[in-house]
Amino acid sequence: MKNLAAVVLAGGQGERLSPLTKNRAKPAVPFSGEYRIIDFTLSNCINSNIRKLFVLTQYKSISLHRHLRQAWNMLPNELGEYLEVIPPQQRVTQDWYAGTADAIFQNLYSWEAETAENFLILSGDHIYKMDYSHLLNMHNERQADLTLCAIELNKEESTHFGVVEVADDYRILGFQEKPETPNVIPGKPDKILASMGIYIFKRDILFECAREDNQRQDSSHDFGKDVLPYMVDKGYKVYAYNFHDEKKGKDKYWRDVGTIEAYFDANMDLISIEPQLNLYDPSWPVLTFHCQSPPAKTVHSEFKRTGMVIESIISNGGIISGANVFRCVLSPDVRINSYAEISNSIIFNRVDIGRHCRIRRAIIDKDVRIPPHTVIGYDRELDRKRFTVTESGITVVSAGDLETSKLEHEQKLIYS
Repeated sequence: MKNLAAVVLAGGQGERLSPLTKNRAKPAVPFSGEYRIIDFTLSNCINSNIRKLFVLTQYKSISLHRHLRQAWNMLPNELGEYLEVIPPQQRVTQDWYAGTADAIFQNLYSWEAETAENFLILSGDHIYKMDYSHLLNMHNERQADLTLCAIELNKEESTHFGVVEVADDYRILGFQEKPETPNVIPGKPDKILASMGIYIFKRDILFECAREDNQRQDSSHDFGKDVLPYMVDKGYKVYAYNFHDEKKGKDKYWRDVGTIEAYFDANMDLISIEPQLNLYDPSWPVLTFHCQSPPAKTVHSEFKRTGMVIESIISNGGIISGANVFRCVLSPDVRINSYAEISNSIIFNRVDIGRHCRIRRAIIDKDVRIPPHTVIGYDRELDRKRFTVTESGITVVSAGDLETSKLEHEQKLIYS
């Protein structure tokens, strides 16, 4: 994999994931207690033996930069391995990145001395496991200019994805953006190929197409919408690779956790008896920064205060003190006090939940202190007056929603 460099696009604003993206970029949103969303893409790179990594950031990136510095400084520069974070430079233009292709164009000068023959373009906000070497092998075997990774989905899901039309040899013939009547896979009338936003380009082709796209006045400067259709129309050798994951389950797993509902469901799947995504597979570790917190513990000091934790993830530093916790994901340093009842919820770092609280189907952001006797998730109309509530009834409590000190709230934002 020495002839391959990976570029991770991590500047997404993540508006549909608001308010979790109010103070952080989407790739920096916590996931499954210990991780950030971007950890899955970067771990795929390391596990695929890709050791030249560039991360392009933009939107509210301070917490993402901090996480990358803490968690991803393990690559030895002396051996030609590195993770380089590139924020917007406004060197080519005074504008921010207008799209995925524009982000590449504005940073071409950064890779002029890069000797890699191929560039792997990745999104930093998807959850999946994949060995990119298989994608590279197909790319080289076909001598492709571009190879796109796509996943088989049921035909009925086409309105949520960009659909790739392919020939029998998986050469790409065209694209459809969220079609109601999609083109299906040859020989599989009930299946479509949905683009995953994963691309391998020949180095010179990437540079050429990025520069050409920048000159087009009618372009939105997006790979999926503009660059790829252009390449197909111009006769470039463009192929699709049928996604093969590394989770060792019966179904392929790839999640775009771009909405509160999708994010919530993906977290809840992890606490299933047999989750679709296995975080405990030593052959494919998901890497991250683990905070220096003591082990989690439960406290049952009196008979009437005895609590229990069922089907939940408990991270370092957590203290469950005589509370009942059912189907929850608890991040590091969470404190849940006596007589509280918490169910089907995601609790971020350093949250303190007071005595006698009742919380269900909620996401509690970092550093929130829930006063005793607070009830969340039982009265949707009341919750809407205080918090963000989705159409499906998931309540999101942001930093500041329950704070009494504005100064204290502002000081905590830098740790989001």
